[in-house]
Amino acid sequence: MAPRALRYYEQRGLVTARRTPSGHRVYDEEDIRRLRAVRELRDAGLTVGDVRAFAHLLRTVPADGVPDLLPQAPGSGGCSAAEAVARRRLADLDARIARLSHLRARLAARLGEPEDEVAESAEPGGTGRAGADSGPLFRLETAPAPGGRALRA
Repeated sequence: MAPRALRYYEQRGLVTARRTPSGHRVYDEEDIRRLRAVRELRDAGLTVGDVRAFAHLLRTVPADGVPDLLPQAPGSGGCSAAEAVARRRLADLDARIARLSHLRARLAARLGEPEDEVAESAEPGGTGRAGADSGPLFRLETAPAPGGRALRA
């Protein structure tokens, strides 16, 4: 994870770094587990704003990951707040896909290209910009930390 991303997550309240006397940030095992959960949720399509909506639950994420927060089946015991946020994001992504598919079909038609199966099934997703409230997006490195235990900033 890039130092810039770590600072951003700290600014957003997703992690709190302790400081050495010389001012360097120090992250403990709980911080690393929390950051991995944030990265996993971001990789699943959630925004930082989405994760902030249930950041207080990140303390409860088990060492093996996020599945306890985001249930794979309705009623499976996951967190309802996290599930509601994830379902809202999923609907937003569906709207974006529909809107982009519609735009693609229109452009392809102007270029005289045949419509493909995706474009034919697309419906206009409305006139507003989907996800306008999603906030800034970061590309996060997915390489595991050296030795799987330490995270350097």
